[in-house]
Amino acid sequence: MDPRIVIHRPDDEGGRRVHVDGIILGLARNEADLREFLRRVELPGWEDVDITDSSLFEWEGPGPESWA
Repeated sequence: MDPRIVIHRPDDEGGRRVHVDGIILGLARNEADLREFLRRVELPGWEDVDITDSSLFEWEGPGPESWA
């Protein structure tokens, strides 16, 4: 199964586009923004989910340590 959540490369404006199941959720500028998107799509355990879990998340470019 492919990861449900895709976090795209950082853009020139300092954010990363986020897709869940192919739907654009918006631009995350930090981990808090990403977790807010997860809350909105009602991902179980969104508060504590491991954002490095490659079965759920696909990080294009640098991983969760880079937002800009």
